[in-house]
Amino acid sequence: MYKLCIIGLGNPGSKYNNTRHNIGKDWLKNLSTQFFDKFNEKTKLEAKIGESHSSEVLWLIPTNYMNESGRTISKLLKSTSLKSNKIIIFHDDLDLKIGDIRIKEGGGHGGHNGLRDILNKTGTNNYIRIRIGIGHPGLKKDVTNWVLTKFSPKEKKFIAQAYKKFNEVFDMICNNQIDQAQKILHSK
Repeated sequence: MYKLCIIGLGNPGSKYNNTRHNIGKDWLKNLSTQFFDKFNEKTKLEAKIGESHSSEVLWLIPTNYMNESGRTISKLLKSTSLKSNKIIIFHDDLDLKIGDIRIKEGGGHGGHNGLRDILNKTGTNNYIRIRIGIGHPGLKKDVTNWVLTKFSPKEKKFIAQAYKKFNEVFDMICNNQIDQAQKILHSK
């Protein structure tokens, strides 16, 4: 029986790899290499899955588009005994500077279409969210193109530093020590 599910949001297909919008999925895939070799297709869930921590942690990457992520999360909740507060969602966040990471429990979608779809399809926002800063292009009309661009070499350095810092608190998150992880990640 799963005690925790970790989900990385992103779009399917190699053309979206390493884009700002796919950072949740990309981080999840990178982290997973420490725990298991590969993800397996689970067509019924519209996802790729893996397991770790003596099969107590489920790792999940939706195979549908970001804006349809709610379908997968809804199917997950119906087919397992997991409660929404035991689901951790990694996602990009325009409102955070590149390299900033925040852990948030609950809250609104903040205009993020993947989170909006999850809220609409599951009826709850009681998830733990790993918000990964991708910066904002400045103008609202530029957001759609911005999230589908790749990071510059300078930005990649900030992202790598953030990933390293996050990796150091990952065990705390898995052990439900959210407050301690927040103190480390949210301080400069």
